[in-house]
Amino acid sequence: MIDFLVYLSTMVCIWGILSLSLNMQYGVTGLINLGHVAFFMVGAYVSTILVVIVGAPIFLGFVGAVAASAVIGMIFAAPTANLREDYWAICTLAFAEVVRLFFLNQPLQGQYVGASFGVSGIPRPLRELFSTQGYGYFYLGLAVLCLVLAYLLVEWITRQPFGRVLKALREGDELPLALGKDVGRFRIKAMALGGALGGAAGSLFAHYNAFIAPNYFLPLETFIVWGMIILGGAGNHLGAIVGTVVIQLMYNSTRFLKEIVAVDTSVLASLRMVVIGILIILVILFLPKGLLPERKRTYAARKNTAG
Repeated sequence: MIDFLVYLSTMVCIWGILSLSLNMQYGVTGLINLGHVAFFMVGAYVSTILVVIVGAPIFLGFVGAVAASAVIGMIFAAPTANLREDYWAICTLAFAEVVRLFFLNQPLQGQYVGASFGVSGIPRPLRELFSTQGYGYFYLGLAVLCLVLAYLLVEWITRQPFGRVLKALREGDELPLALGKDVGRFRIKAMALGGALGGAAGSLFAHYNAFIAPNYFLPLETFIVWGMIILGGAGNHLGAIVGTVVIQLMYNSTRFLKEIVAVDTSVLASLRMVVIGILIILVILFLPKGLLPERKRTYAARKNTAG
């Protein structure tokens, strides 16, 4: 049970970073990204390629994953920044599938097969210094540190003038355009920022799981992250983390049901998603702003003391 809790907490941290990245794009900026798993996948594969094939240190693999995912976000957003919301959403979904199909059909070099077979033997940082159980605690601490840093970063950005412009974009293009803001440029920056955080989560996942394959990054993963945002509260970074805790707890703890009820594993996997879907529907119906709604900041008017 302790090993399971350590694993669950680690996955909460990794997916928490991924949910924070989507929350910056949708909750703060209002960009409907249906292909967010692409950044997760790019981060995982770029870090793996740099470390396994190029031979770079794991830290450089992590940095490369963050940078590559940010660049991918910019490349995607540059030609589509001025599209309407519905066309934007369709493009993001198609973009994620293009990325997945690329890695699905692209074999890697050497003994690491790649393509549909996946990549195994991904090094884990400082693994030789710990026992099996001790390493779980170490990686959990590393994941917690990354989650805290990601949370502090998005909180700081949201409170800056840049973050306030992103929130203005969420309400429509008219207000930022009236203030002389380049809407397309800010959308590109928001996609790059969200992509960088998604790439960080992907790198952490790859080096923790030690194996990645294209079927780990299906469109379903994007909608699980969306469930975390909707459940926790769009626009509230702490709510995104709370939603991650609830969804991951339901997603991973249902494996114990087969010890209580005789249920086939494939049926159990389907029921797991059914339960998560019902939970999201109930939240939309009765708590449309999520468990932790975004708090609107108010600014006191400056009193005129002249005269």
